Amino acid sequence: PAFTPTEMERLSTEIRQRTGQLLDGLPRGAAFDWVDTVSIELTTGMLAILFDFPWKDRRKLTEWSDWISDIDYLDDVDRAYERREHLRAMASYFSDLWEQRLGQDEAPDLLSRMIHSEAMAEMDRYTFIGNLTLLIVGGNDTTRNSMSGYVYGLDQFPDERQRLEQNPDFIPSAVQEIIRWQTPLAHMRRTATEDHDLFGHTIEKGDAVVLWYLSANRDETVFERPNDIIVDRDNGRRHLAFGYGIHRCVGARLAELQLKILFEEMAARRLRANVVSEPDRVSSCFVHGYRSMQVELSEY
Repeated sequence: PAFTPTEMERLSTEIRQRTGQLLDGLPRGAAFDWVDTVSIELTTGMLAILFDFPWKDRRKLTEWSDWISDIDYLDDVDRAYERREHLRAMASYFSDLWEQRLGQDEAPDLLSRMIHSEAMAEMDRYTFIGNLTLLIVGGNDTTRNSMSGYVYGLDQFPDERQRLEQNPDFIPSAVQEIIRWQTPLAHMRRTATEDHDLFGHTIEKGDAVVLWYLSANRDETVFERPNDIIVDRDNGRRHLAFGYGIHRCVGARLAELQLKILFEEMAARRLRANVVSEPDRVSSCFVHGYRSMQVELSEY
C-alpha cells in the first residue's frame, strides 16, 4: 500500500519541492560531488520520509546501506567486526522506532504499515532485520546510482544529452533508458525450485543460479546498440533492472518518479551537469554504482 499510484501522487509534490530546493542551492562555477550532494541527499531524504525516520539522523540510512553492501569485509576480520556493529546499531535503532509506534493508529510510513499488517506484525527479529535491509538498500543504493548514472551516462553520450535537452518530452523514455543503461543492482542469486531446461542447458532443482540483470539489459537481441544511451529508445521499458514477476521491485514506481522529477527540474532550470573527472566507483559485483563524482554545472 505504500507504493500505490495514489501514494505516488501524494508524494510527488514533496519530492518536487525538495528536488527544486536542492538544485537551486547547488554551487555554480565550482566543482562538487554530485553523488553526495545530490544523489545521496535526495534518496536518503526520501527513505527518511518513507520510514518517518528522524530527519536529523537521516544520513545513518546511507551509512547503514553502505555497510550492508560492503564486500571488503570478506577479507578483513576487523572490517567484518565493524560492519557487524553497524548492523547491530541499525537493528537497535529501528527496534526502538517499532516500539514507539506500537499501539498507535496506522500511518503512511513503512514501519506503521508493517505493524498493522497481518503478514508482518509478528515478525521475528531476523525477518524484521532482513526486511529492513531490503528496504534500505532497495530505496537507497538503487535510485541514487541511477541519479549518478544519469549524469555520467549523458556525459558519455553528449549528442543524446543534447537531444534530451532539446526535447523534454523524451524524459519518460530517458528515465527508463538510464535505469537500463546503469542497472544499479547487477545481479540477484536464486535457487531453482524444479528441474528446468534453459536454452539447452539443464538446471536441476536446488541449483544456485545467478540472474545477471546487467547482462540482460545489454542483450543485443532485445536492444539495438545496447551499450549506448538512446534517450527516446522505444523499448527501454523492457529492461530487467527492477527484477521480474513476484520478485519485481516494490518501489519501482517511486524510483521512476524520483528520477523523472529530477530530470524535469534540471530541464526547467536548463541545467547541465558536466563530469570533470572519472568517478570513484563502488567496489562491488552487486551494487553497480559510484562513491563520488566531481561535476560542474552549466546552463544551456
